[in-house]
Amino acid sequence: MAVSDHVDLPTFIEGVKKRNPGQPEFVQAVQEVAEDIFDFIEDKEEYHSQQILRRIAEPDRIISFRVCWEDDAGNIRVNRGWRVQNNNAIGPYKGGIRFHPSVTESVLKFLAFEQTFKNALTGLPMGGGKGGANFNPKGKSIREIMRFCQSFMTELYRHVGADVDVPAGDIGVGGREIGFMFGQYKRITNQFTGVLTGKGLEYGGSLIRPEATGYGAVYFLSNMLKTKGQDLKGKTAVISGSGNVATHAAEKIVQLGGKVLTLSDSGGFIHDPDGIDQEKINWVKTHKTHRRGRIEDYVAEYKGATFHAGKTPWGVKCDVALPCATQNELLGDDARELVKNGCIAVAEGANMPTNLEGVHVFKDAKILYAPGKASNAGGVAVSGLEMSQNSERRSWKESELQQLLLDIMEGIHASCVQYGDQGGGYVDYVRGANIAGFKKVADAMLAYGVV
Repeated sequence: MAVSDHVDLPTFIEGVKKRNPGQPEFVQAVQEVAEDIFDFIEDKEEYHSQQILRRIAEPDRIISFRVCWEDDAGNIRVNRGWRVQNNNAIGPYKGGIRFHPSVTESVLKFLAFEQTFKNALTGLPMGGGKGGANFNPKGKSIREIMRFCQSFMTELYRHVGADVDVPAGDIGVGGREIGFMFGQYKRITNQFTGVLTGKGLEYGGSLIRPEATGYGAVYFLSNMLKTKGQDLKGKTAVISGSGNVATHAAEKIVQLGGKVLTLSDSGGFIHDPDGIDQEKINWVKTHKTHRRGRIEDYVAEYKGATFHAGKTPWGVKCDVALPCATQNELLGDDARELVKNGCIAVAEGANMPTNLEGVHVFKDAKILYAPGKASNAGGVAVSGLEMSQNSERRSWKESELQQLLLDIMEGIHASCVQYGDQGGGYVDYVRGANIAGFKKVADAMLAYGVV
């Protein structure tokens, strides 16, 4: 009998904690998946005897390195960079690079672990990885950011490649930063390959990549509502964040007839009872991206809106909610408040924005709740399509990509329903996403033997 047959869920999680001390985000991500997987694999001996979940919860490798760069005043600065290559059972490692002072090994391990299942759900051949640095691009000049990106890639280039590991952008890393890193990779290797996604259209990027995560989250939300015979027309939405994902989610909700009430940043949130329409969304995009402004400036531009410093928007009454900012931004009490106020659906645009207590609140209330690994997979799906275009040396039309994104999100929704249908009209999307993602990766690992 396999040793793992004697290990229950609490013992497994205790082992994860012991092996990963001081890494709460990673432990949280593993526990959230394990709660569903343990039940699913209970009678499946091959997953037990081959220790599949234990192996997925141990990254293939973690690369940690020093990043030295010079600021505009001539001072030498030192940061730490990482690349976590979690699992490549179904394809090259794939996942973003994050530049933010909150970046730690624990955060990147949780993101790479989540990415493994998210990428599996897309149906595309991509493994899971994540990287980043504890570098803060805010307040830095363009030349300082360029020097940092070049120094970062001078180390990272050894560990990535079009068929090995294909990073993308994430928090603090947009098209500009991708361009700096791609330029340095090309300079060092003398190769023009699809080693990064999120590139500019001029040098191998894909149409609709900036919109894909936000649009995809709303497409998933629409699919969930459809199971109840509803749509977004006339529904009110609260959204957190004001970056790429949040603004494009807001845009798509407005296009589908919904009314967006909130956006936020690290300083607090704005509430506009008149609705944040396309003109206002465009103002936010310009203000945040080009002027590097704060969301609180919105209230000076649009009368009737209010700014709530240091707060999140989850107390605002709404029909649907989309957390699109960062991990653990929606806590247990926030989830209870949303349910109490009549929120019928939550679709995560960020990675693990709801803490475990909040997840349990949504599950117990049996509302429509989509975890990020399912609902925000649109971004990495289009990244995967960018990889395909790079391999073929061609660009697809926007109409083709829009249709592929719609189809992929519909396919992810169908997989979640297949494994998450609890009967009585209730679908546990967390369970469905975890099992569907796990099964694909696990079956590939079984095929390879013990490697």
